Amino acid sequence: MQQFTLQPDSSKPIKTNFLKELNEQQHSAVTHVKGPLLIVAGAGSGKTRVLTYRIAYLLQQHHALPQNILALTFTNKAAREMQERIQQLIGERASGLWMGTFHSIFSKILRFEAEKIGYNSNFSIYDTSDSENAIKLILKELNFDPKEIKPKTIHRKISDAKNQLIHPDTYKTRFVHSTLDDIAARVFEVYEVRMRQTNAMDFDDLLIKPVKLFEEHPDVLEKYQDRFKYILIDEYQDTNHAQYKVTRLLAEKYENICVVGDDAQSIYSFRGADISNILNFKTDYDGAVEVPLEQNYRSTKFILQCADSVIKRNEKQIRKTLWTDNSEGETITLLENFDERDEANRIVNHINNLKFRQGYQNNDFAVLYRTNYQSRIFEEAFRRKNIAYQLVGGLSFYQRKEVKDVLAYLTLLVNPEDEQALLRIINEPSRGIGNKTLNDVIKKARNEHKRVWHIVSNVETADLYKPAKERIGQFVDMINNLRDELEAGVPLLDVTKKVLEQSGYMKALVEENSAQSLTRRDNILELQNAIAYYQQNTKNPNLASFLQEISLITDTDKYDENKPAVTLMTVHASKGLEFPAVFIVGLEENLFPMGARDGEEANIEEERRLFYVAITRAQKHLFFSYSKMRFKFGEEQRQARSRFLNEVDPGVVRTETGATIYQTKADVDDSPGSGMEIEYDWKSPITSKKPSDTSFSYTYEYDDDPFMPGAHVMHPTFGAGKIVQRNGSGKDTRVVVFFKNRGQKTLMLRAANLSLINQ
Repeated sequence: MQQFTLQPDSSKPIKTNFLKELNEQQHSAVTHVKGPLLIVAGAGSGKTRVLTYRIAYLLQQHHALPQNILALTFTNKAAREMQERIQQLIGERASGLWMGTFHSIFSKILRFEAEKIGYNSNFSIYDTSDSENAIKLILKELNFDPKEIKPKTIHRKISDAKNQLIHPDTYKTRFVHSTLDDIAARVFEVYEVRMRQTNAMDFDDLLIKPVKLFEEHPDVLEKYQDRFKYILIDEYQDTNHAQYKVTRLLAEKYENICVVGDDAQSIYSFRGADISNILNFKTDYDGAVEVPLEQNYRSTKFILQCADSVIKRNEKQIRKTLWTDNSEGETITLLENFDERDEANRIVNHINNLKFRQGYQNNDFAVLYRTNYQSRIFEEAFRRKNIAYQLVGGLSFYQRKEVKDVLAYLTLLVNPEDEQALLRIINEPSRGIGNKTLNDVIKKARNEHKRVWHIVSNVETADLYKPAKERIGQFVDMINNLRDELEAGVPLLDVTKKVLEQSGYMKALVEENSAQSLTRRDNILELQNAIAYYQQNTKNPNLASFLQEISLITDTDKYDENKPAVTLMTVHASKGLEFPAVFIVGLEENLFPMGARDGEEANIEEERRLFYVAITRAQKHLFFSYSKMRFKFGEEQRQARSRFLNEVDPGVVRTETGATIYQTKADVDDSPGSGMEIEYDWKSPITSKKPSDTSFSYTYEYDDDPFMPGAHVMHPTFGAGKIVQRNGSGKDTRVVVFFKNRGQKTLMLRAANLSLINQ
């Protein structure tokens, strides 16, 4: 559970004069405590400080009670940071605050009030993959092929509708404009019924069910209105319609609502975020006061000038001008690369150069890209140069198959009606309960309008093969016995170990004895560590709360700012973070910005805001990078540089041209006085630098194989030709060959089957 209750720490002094640490605008935002308040917090302007000091001010000097304050964030990391800062300011006065993410806070409220909306308090929380699996099953039941009608596509349509508070009946009558919409409407109707039957909610439900709860039960709404007399919302520009609606309901009695955000950093429309929520705040709340935070404490003047020159081109925005007392700093460097490998190699060189010249550590650097697939090239380059990196946004620990399997077992102990958990592990590891048996069980449940757990719990009445009945019965007995132990007070970690033993799951991994199975076993042991830590550090640990807590972990929560590694992440994942040196890569049309979706201008404005977010992550050093060529769909394609690069103030950017040059060792002049400083390393690219010419950076790679530029070759299909260019290294080496009869072709060397022609 990510709702924090602050504990007193008598060892830390309590500040009584913290208001003196604020600038004029921050002071105004902190001390205006009556009525609606919009704080427009520019990048790096100290919004977290304002939020925490405002809460401290409410408690210490305005004498508000902690339980009357609700603080909503978008990440657990932000909530933890605010928690720590408040405790440093006022200590035990903050005990009892409600602070956490939208999902964690409202899931807690829903557990208190679940029965009023047809659930019980132990409901499961489905992540995206769980929801898509449920939809896949429904598609099959409706006689659609999930290979043709993608569950992911249907889930996206349902999620979009739910975040707009659109009911299945309304969707069916007003939002069906295509065959796919019609299928989505049919699935949506069944999905909602199925979720209620299995006592499960998805992430969207955690936001929309509270709206239903408050609208259908005015007494419940008034109870929480009286509890939360002061509401603070971080990152308000990222709220969707459901979040807007539920907080509007909570705030309408006292209207002591303070929202903090920056319209220039609204980048989540694909998740349903509605920028109009922040743009229309003063219209929604009569008498609302607006306080801008415009002093930037993070970046240099050149970086801010660059950011301002870009974002001012957007039409939909709240006008503000960021300024800073920081130095001008260095100009932004624009790297003009031949291809994506050239891009990665040169960025590695710049990282090493900054580490050598200015003493930076690996965790001072971030490489930001538009899409996750771009990380591969940089991972390879960092590995070649032995540079540690952390990848944010990869497969989450809690999304790994073996971890989800064990969690499914634990979920059944809390909520046996969870159909997805049951179907996931009833034959995992194999118990001889085949797909035909499971399909028969599901069919019987649907025909009799009963839950799958009810059918398997009474399997003796089912028309199934006798051995299958026995195996299902053994499985049900195991789950029921483990549930009894849990309810009898057996510690959570001990129950988990019994699950692993009695299910045979760990034994199966040990007997497989492969490298993969050993890794999976290690992951399960790490899960046990997580359970042990939770058990030791939670006042009243229970399985339902643990499962809820881990279900709400986000990618950003996995980021470790102290890990001695270069950070690789998407721009979306970087929001809220800062680094001394930032590389924004892949600045090419149809990559950054991405192509138009639902409307060119609206889409481009959000892409521009995304670029603005990337720029303002940098404190001292900022690099832009684009490639003239990039491999797409298996072949090299020419790229056009991003339009955003033409919008940047040219007075703060210098262009660094050059390319990776591949040649033999004999061609490299490393003799004294040659002007080159060469370091030979047969395992990685050799690098050279002309110190006197800061506008150029060269990277050399050489090989002993004969397929170098200038070599005459024969191809079994294209005939005779000449290698005119060579790129990449190892198994990814590719060559550009001019064939006499077929023109120029780019080929992967390892697959091209070329032979040399002696001239």
